[in-house]
Amino acid sequence: MRFFSSFLASAAALAGLSLAAPALKDKRSMVERDGVKYNVFEHAATGAKIEFVSNSGICEKTPGVKQYSGYLSVGTNMNMWFWFFEARNNPTTAPLAAWFNGGPGCSSMIGLFQENGPCKFNVGSSNVPVNNTNSFNNYANMIYIDQPIGVGFSYGTDDVTSTETAAPYVWKLIQAFYASFPEYKSRDFGIFTESYGGHYGPEFAKYILDQNKAKAGENINLVALGINNGWFDATIQEKAYIQYSYNNTYKALISQSQYNTYMTRYTNQCLPALKKCTSSGSNTDCQNADNTCYNQIEGPLSSVSDFDVYDIRAPSDDPEPPANYATYLTQSSVIKAIGAKSTYQECPNAPYNKFASTGDNPRSFLDELSEVVSAGITTVIWAGDADWICNWFGVLDSANAIKYSGQTAFASKALSSYTVNGKQGGTFKTQDNLSFLRVFGAGHEVMYYQPALSLQVFKQTMQKQAIKST
Repeated sequence: MRFFSSFLASAAALAGLSLAAPALKDKRSMVERDGVKYNVFEHAATGAKIEFVSNSGICEKTPGVKQYSGYLSVGTNMNMWFWFFEARNNPTTAPLAAWFNGGPGCSSMIGLFQENGPCKFNVGSSNVPVNNTNSFNNYANMIYIDQPIGVGFSYGTDDVTSTETAAPYVWKLIQAFYASFPEYKSRDFGIFTESYGGHYGPEFAKYILDQNKAKAGENINLVALGINNGWFDATIQEKAYIQYSYNNTYKALISQSQYNTYMTRYTNQCLPALKKCTSSGSNTDCQNADNTCYNQIEGPLSSVSDFDVYDIRAPSDDPEPPANYATYLTQSSVIKAIGAKSTYQECPNAPYNKFASTGDNPRSFLDELSEVVSAGITTVIWAGDADWICNWFGVLDSANAIKYSGQTAFASKALSSYTVNGKQGGTFKTQDNLSFLRVFGAGHEVMYYQPALSLQVFKQTMQKQAIKST
């Protein structure tokens, strides 16, 4: 057949004809609806479509700093919301980083408005944001992504039932973003996430590395992974609930007798269920492990006294971080300006329930994290030490369990002081491309409580450095 095809091609060339298919062309257009101008880009090669608003004036007020917000199509009737902010400094050369909140099924607008975005809200203030001087876009171009579909402003068909099935859609979104904004293709890229991001971060990073290796789509130059107060491994972290409740820095929640009772529950009920989930991998066994451990350990412990599971120092009605950003995102003027097409949902039940149906929560992602670290990706695992729900005891034990060439040296290292401009903010250790940091005086959303320290950690990690004191 090869010779036949060659003959036809030669004959056609001699006749002045071409057998090549006509080149597909990308389409760019501008559409105006209700006085708002939308940029529309259709990528011919993949069929991906992106529709966004430029420079809405919402959140980022720094003169000359561009922002885009809108939707990327990642499948039929699958519209994933993104909000992009250009770097405040050197945007044409600055790296690109993506932020994902956890849940599973919580919006990344939480991170944008409560933690590391260009604007923030103060407790008790009106529903008007103020400038965040420690925003991550001080250093990097930032994209905040609401996934899976149905979370935040994303809308349409939600096929995602697990961390594993979420990863391809995130990869598709980045590919579509590159197609529309090709100037970011060659930039260093980082993933930062928290909480259920202990699942998301390792899996998303591994999927990107696998796609790069397979030469699928545009190469994504992944250089960094940061996960704070992550949920990595239930076998380690269910036990840590008991240990932290008894022996944390701030206040003991249980007595020695209660500690012994809960440890017995862990050993006799929770742990066997987790082992069965790991060995069989079945949805039924993993659902059972999730329910067993919650009913025997996490649920009862979270109710032993009145405390905020995200900040043990505060009562359950803790006003921090302020939730008024969510009201702001329901204002018609804001929705119109940013190009949103759905009602904002912070942590809706439907996407969460799909993850629960596959028993995703108790499945360990330490193997995936180990692969990412072993691949040389600069990785920081950090935790606010006042958080209970993904407490630093379990996060540290999870970090020590990461399998890579430096594991023995890393696990045996003691923690030393971590400073920001000479002021101690926590304790840390590093070995090769892996760092762990305990952040003093911070709850679950570390960046809200310790913004200057967080920006330093972010910059050092994006610079492909193990974190270090300044």
